[in-house]
Amino acid sequence: MKSFSSFHPAVLFFYYVFVLFITMFTLNPVVLACSLIGSLLFFAMMTPLKTFCKDIGFYLLVFLLIAITNPLFSHNGETILFFMNNNPVTFEAIIYGVAIATMLVAIIFWSKSYSELVTADKFLYLFGKAVPKLALVVSMALRFIPLFKWQIKKVHQAQKTLGLYTSESVTDKMLSGMRVFNSMLTWSLENAIHQADAMKARGYGLKGRTNFSLFKVEARDRWMFGILVLLLILIVIGFHKGDFAFHYYPFISPFAITSANLIHYISIFLLMFFPCIMEAKENIQWRLLRSKMSVSPIRSKRKV
Repeated sequence: MKSFSSFHPAVLFFYYVFVLFITMFTLNPVVLACSLIGSLLFFAMMTPLKTFCKDIGFYLLVFLLIAITNPLFSHNGETILFFMNNNPVTFEAIIYGVAIATMLVAIIFWSKSYSELVTADKFLYLFGKAVPKLALVVSMALRFIPLFKWQIKKVHQAQKTLGLYTSESVTDKMLSGMRVFNSMLTWSLENAIHQADAMKARGYGLKGRTNFSLFKVEARDRWMFGILVLLLILIVIGFHKGDFAFHYYPFISPFAITSANLIHYISIFLLMFFPCIMEAKENIQWRLLRSKMSVSPIRSKRKV
């Protein structure tokens, strides 16, 4: 059950643009932490546990690499912890590296969930009439990465079955990999040309061409859009008042959540965790419905 994905594509696109914009243009630790945790929880609800653990392991290394690399190149800050090669390693640089790593990983996981929900047909529905050529190119580019990974795995297995990787020589393995890459490059170019010709044959982008679509704006979409606009207004007011302002150099600015800015941080929390709340609500309703359906036949038998 994917409740959040059932919203109108315009609502989904607006939500992701809103979330990514806030995540990329703020360094407030509370906002970044909410964005990271919200993206991780939502991605965990969408994918199998094995895939989620595999991605977490890889991006944890990326997180640590960024957090450790920043203090090695940036020596700003007034709290010196120790010296490395006569260069100071400051506490502010470490915390700043953690903040940048949090921002990057959060953006990556929001983008991964975006690619799962806002598919090529939804993207073409949104921008196919306004900018048909650009919408087609962008949708093909977004679809190309998973399709390329699937195809290269398929070609690799076929070549391995034919005995291409039987040799233990490093040179032979590199040459075999180059053959697979060349075949994939040819396949990708040919696939792009065929898809463009197919869309042209269907009259894509011509004036007066009508499009069939299953997407309709319903009452729940209007309510969702209204809630997002309300949260956007509250968050913009918070940024305008400076409630989310935060700096790390030359010292870490003091941070406090007061009664004056509490409503703005609540808005950030609701925005970042809204997909998780929708999915949890849907799962609870689904389990209650299944429990009622499993209990009702037993009661009817007892009455008989």
